[in-house]
Order: sequence, then C-alpha cells, then structure tokens
Amino acid sequence: MQPSPVSMDYDSPDCQAILHGIRMQAPFVYGLTNYVAATLSANVLLAVGAAPAIGAAPGWASSFGASAAGMWVNTAGLINGDVQDMRNAIAVAGAANVPWVLDPVAMGAGAAEYDALIRTLAAGRPAVIRGNASEIMALAGGAGTARGVETTATIAQAVPLGQALAHAQGAIVAISGPEDHILAPDGRQVIVPGGHRLLTTVTGAGCALGGLIAAALAVAPSGPEQLHAVVAAHALYARAAEMAAPAARGTASFATGFVDALSQLQQTAGCPPAV
Repeated sequence: MQPSPVSMDYDSPDCQAILHGIRMQAPFVYGLTNYVAATLSANVLLAVGAAPAIGAAPGWASSFGASAAGMWVNTAGLINGDVQDMRNAIAVAGAANVPWVLDPVAMGAGAAEYDALIRTLAAGRPAVIRGNASEIMALAGGAGTARGVETTATIAQAVPLGQALAHAQGAIVAISGPEDHILAPDGRQVIVPGGHRLLTTVTGAGCALGGLIAAALAVAPSGPEQLHAVVAAHALYARAAEMAAPAARGTASFATGFVDALSQLQQTAGCPPAV
C-alpha cells in the first residue's frame, strides 16, 4: 500500500535545517549545465552559501566530479559541452560517493538521439532526477509530450510514471509544477505547495533548482535525510518566489528579487547574514 502524500513547506524545521547546513558548511557544488542557465545557477548557489563551479574546462569533469560535495548534470549542457565530460563526471562522482542530480531537460520533445543519450546518463545512478511533468513521463517510458523545454503534461499525469521511475532507478524523483511532487523509491511522496507563476518566466530557473538540490544533498548525502534535502530545496525556491513576487515590476526585477530572497532566507533559518 502506497503511503499517503504529506505536505511540507519552508516553515518545516527540517527544511530550515538544510539551509542552515548549507550556510554553515559552504559545500563545493559542481555543475555541468548550459550557457543559458549557468549565471542564474551560480547566483542561486552563492545566495544560499554554497561554492559553485560550472563547466567542463580541461580536467574539471574528472577532478571536480570526484572532489565536489554534490553535483548536478543538466543535459541541456550538451548544447555547449560534450557527452563524454558528463560521463566522466558521473563515473568519478559515483566512485567517490558524491550525490548527483540529473536534470533531463527537453526529454521527450522529439529529438530521439538526444533522448537516447539521456538514458545512458541516467544509468549512472543519480541520487535525484528532477524535471517537469513531460520530462519525467518521457524518461519513465511514457509518451513524449514536451514542446521544446516546456511541459504539456500535468502533475497528475506524471506522478504515477514518476513513482515507477523512482522505484526502477532507486532515485528520488522530483516533478516541478504549480505544486512540486517529490517521490521516494520506497513510495513516500511529499508535496511542496507555494511558489509563484513568475518562476516560469525566468530562463534557467528550473535548471538552477537542480544546482540547489545538489547543494542540499551535499549536507545530507545519504540515508533518509536525502528526501528532506530535496524537499527543502523546493520549499526554499517556493518561499523565495513568494517573497520576490509582490515587489516585482516585471520578469527581470522578479529574477533579481528572487535571488535576493534566497540570500535573505538564511536569517529565517537562524543563520548569520550572507553579506
């Protein structure tokens, strides 16, 4: 029998404890992502107190993949990178027990060769797979429903396939949407409410979430705390969006306010100011 879903938001002590851990430990987080999302991803990680490195300069994938406290691989990074760098980073991270996040951007959008490469990367056993409803459905073996990088499926459609994917991969599956659903391999399901629609208008916001999840995993790298870490990253995102939206004059000011809000949230968690 599947456990009943539970709801959790930023006010949960477990969520605030993860942010406190990131601020105190300043984990080194390595990312392979695309040039569109790299700046926002770095700024999000810096805002919460992590230490990011992004990209595949010579030797980085093997060195940083092994030495990072957490890592994320955004498959849209293939537009400006090489799949072998991703494979190298995943291999050394696995050997060093570094938890890593797979973000299968645009999976199921109709590019069969690209989708096949994502499946080979997923075989490297990520700790977390995060994406929108269409991406998760496609990776789980369902029909491809994405329109470019945007989802055309609903959370309700994606959750059953996401649960099957979590069980098959032995990974936590996180589905982003109007409310986020976090699915554990053992059947547990956490719903994270909140956020704001303006998040969908900021380029790279979903991609940067993968980096934040990696930072959260870095301070809870194994055991049951991993689920709390993934939930916390989504809850932080939702609360920061809610904080930024009222003062936003448009999408650009929202993006700036969103990063500002992330940097302020450590005060709620009982942490010293970032600046």
